[in-house]
Amino acid sequence: MQQTAAGATATAVGLRAFPGALADETSALETAFFVVGDTHYLANRERPAEIDAKSADVCGRLVETLNQLTGTEIPEAAEGGKVLAPAGVIHVGDVIDTGDKNGATQNEMQRTELARFREDYGLTGKDGRLKYPVFEIAGNHDSPHGGGSFIDTIKERNKSRPGVVNVSDNGVHYSWDWGGTHFVNLGLIVGTDAAVSRRRRYAALDSLTFLVSDLKKHVGESGRPVVLTHHVDIARYSVACDPQAAPDSKEWDPCDVHAFHEAIKNYKVAGILYGHTHARSVFQWDGASVKANSGIRVFNNDNSSHFASDAQAFFYVESRGGKLLVREYQTKDRWQTGFWTPTSWSA
Repeated sequence: MQQTAAGATATAVGLRAFPGALADETSALETAFFVVGDTHYLANRERPAEIDAKSADVCGRLVETLNQLTGTEIPEAAEGGKVLAPAGVIHVGDVIDTGDKNGATQNEMQRTELARFREDYGLTGKDGRLKYPVFEIAGNHDSPHGGGSFIDTIKERNKSRPGVVNVSDNGVHYSWDWGGTHFVNLGLIVGTDAAVSRRRRYAALDSLTFLVSDLKKHVGESGRPVVLTHHVDIARYSVACDPQAAPDSKEWDPCDVHAFHEAIKNYKVAGILYGHTHARSVFQWDGASVKANSGIRVFNNDNSSHFASDAQAFFYVESRGGKLLVREYQTKDRWQTGFWTPTSWSA
């Protein structure tokens, strides 16, 4: 890999201020972490017990890149400094590709895809190729209807996931703390609003109920910053809520989107992370519009190792004093080389 990408090596970790940071940079540092998503591990359709070669290659190179970035230089165009040792990697969903398909062949493909994910990412930073703990959620390609191999796997992993402080009653959603910030992983979508009885396209698995109870218990009136993760994008579904409307094909019910905003609007939400769109987008969200002049900062992650794309990306995030500094690292050649996007975002 080129020197400016993940192959560079450094012996020191740099600390630096960004807007809103405290004067004492060492004490102000809370945590650093990576955000990946839409890895879409894919098995070979003709030989479902084998992983697809293109998928294995790009997914494996992503893990190598994540492992090698710590200590490397960040260019001034992206705020400069060096990559800090991350506390972990947040995966915003669509870990595998075949969890939304049925049949004997597809079930075997799911098992193959999950096995390669576990081999690459492990869980704790010591049991896979990835050197850091991983905190993944379900996407629509993992489990659109709330069952299957992926959900069974995440329930089992949540029993021994390092640092977790709360797990939902159904074993799927969970939260943890890094530094002074509280993190909540909420799965495919956030819902369901009990006041709206119509059928939904995707299963929320009571993520809204878990979010409300978790924030009340673990954040309360403390003013602690919060970072939230789900998979489906807010942007297309921040429209008017009509409780009486007939069911439609929307991936996320607009009334559930509104209920999500109501649940978090009085907390200090430093950022919302999601994927799904296979394109990076950063904006402010006020619950009704994605073109708001103020509101919660939202970070839509690009696909990070999709088998069908040469271009991939992920976020690198630093958190100090309840504020986030977000940079993006990308590739145009399936992680053979990589480079920093010449911009940054703060929240």
